[in-house]
Amino acid sequence: MPMSAAGTGGAPVRGAPVRFRAVRATPEQVVRAAAAWIAAGRRLDLQLLGAEQGISRATLHRKVGNRDNLLGLALAHRALDALERAERDWERGRRPHELRSLSVIMAFNAGVAADRGLRRLLDDEPMTAVRVLTDSRGHVQPAVVTAFTRLLERDEQEGLLRQVVPFDQLAYAVVRLGESFLYADVIADRPPDVETANTLERALVEAARR
Repeated sequence: MPMSAAGTGGAPVRGAPVRFRAVRATPEQVVRAAAAWIAAGRRLDLQLLGAEQGISRATLHRKVGNRDNLLGLALAHRALDALERAERDWERGRRPHELRSLSVIMAFNAGVAADRGLRRLLDDEPMTAVRVLTDSRGHVQPAVVTAFTRLLERDEQEGLLRQVVPFDQLAYAVVRLGESFLYADVIADRPPDVETANTLERALVEAARR
């Protein structure tokens, strides 16, 4: 039996086909949904994600690119969210002469190590995950380098750091060090080592301390 549609004054018109207004997910909504899938430890399936968002796989591809590209966008979104939360926490408990950059970076490292969704992705798709996370032309590493650069610049503005080398270069070195130890289980067949990552990154940043 065909369903009825609303006619004049809201009365149903018998036999008229229903026309549903399509819910068009924006690229930002798709990225947030993909980030939520990763956080929940779900494998990112473009067809299922598209269906959840009310769009076809082809439309999803037009909005956010292929699977690797969407993974990068979603992981970058999660990384920037984590950094923003860490900086808000620092603002609430800040102490005189404490480096914003180091506190936020250390908190970020701890979050990466404890992130069950990310660890699941690294376990299930190690090569894909590391490629997307560490690609200098991708979405994740450049976003984190930019965020770290801004943190270092804030410390300089507050008179706590001096620019021994350009801050974008220092931020890149810090990020690469972190990747080496936080993803060591995939990159070098060693357990992730947050403590060593923190120690070496601290040494790099403290070299620019006033």
